[in-house]
Amino acid sequence: MTTELSYEDTLRELQTDQGVLRYHQAGDGPPLLLLHGSGPGVTGWRNYRGVLADFAKHFTCYVLEFPGFGVSDPCDGHPMVEAVNAVPVFLEGLGLGPVDIIGNSMGGVVGARIAIARPELVNKFVSIGGMGKNVLSSSPGEGIKLLMEFTDNPTRESLVRWLHSMVYNPAIVTEQLIEERWALATEPKTLEIARRMYSSKAFAAMAAANAQANGTPYWAQFGKIKAPTLLTWGRDDRVSPVDLGLLPMRDIPNAEFHVFPNCGHWTMIEARDAWVASVLSFLLRDQK
Repeated sequence: MTTELSYEDTLRELQTDQGVLRYHQAGDGPPLLLLHGSGPGVTGWRNYRGVLADFAKHFTCYVLEFPGFGVSDPCDGHPMVEAVNAVPVFLEGLGLGPVDIIGNSMGGVVGARIAIARPELVNKFVSIGGMGKNVLSSSPGEGIKLLMEFTDNPTRESLVRWLHSMVYNPAIVTEQLIEERWALATEPKTLEIARRMYSSKAFAAMAAANAQANGTPYWAQFGKIKAPTLLTWGRDDRVSPVDLGLLPMRDIPNAEFHVFPNCGHWTMIEARDAWVASVLSFLLRDQK
């Protein structure tokens, strides 16, 4: 998970009406926006630091830090809503669009929502797990239950249990990973914002609201995504089991589905080389 690109040298700031959005920029070429997932101590840099240099050889990469996760300014609302709102603000603030988008887990859901509502902003779209709807597996998955357990009662032990649910190979959960995740996940404001999304109380309220909602859920609008799409998944994902990908694979008109064996939720980390090769092949295909 090391690279010749450093955190400090790539870090940038964009002043917006919603506060400061921080991001990492690297490379030269067409714009590529990378959107991170959720969970204790997550950041865009931690999601993508191990693959950023590979993509920076071909693209100008922008790793956006969503509001409320401890790097960009805190947010007032639900983290998912704030993230969806932040993307067009970010792109317009930098004068970007259309862009290719890579979204990990929650970032994939955000990317899909943008591709549905603002198709003019999206050239190609790559998701890493997360987006879709449980077709065969139970919901919530094991990893989400452990995430709620940590958010309700943030102990080091519950963090370690959640981290192990994210991967197929337990050796990936190193002491360094545990300590860096613990430090940010327990920062008071970041934890308070996380509880708006992943506490058991918030999760139950969201489920009840969805059951009563009259609007069309995003997963029922996949047919509106015009961008060529690559769905990437770990076969052994215990957070968002692989059957979630069946609906977007079927409904997105130009979708491809690539499943990596012996791999959990962090496909870009656990299946790094194979994933990078697959994604670059997809993004560079037909590039003028």
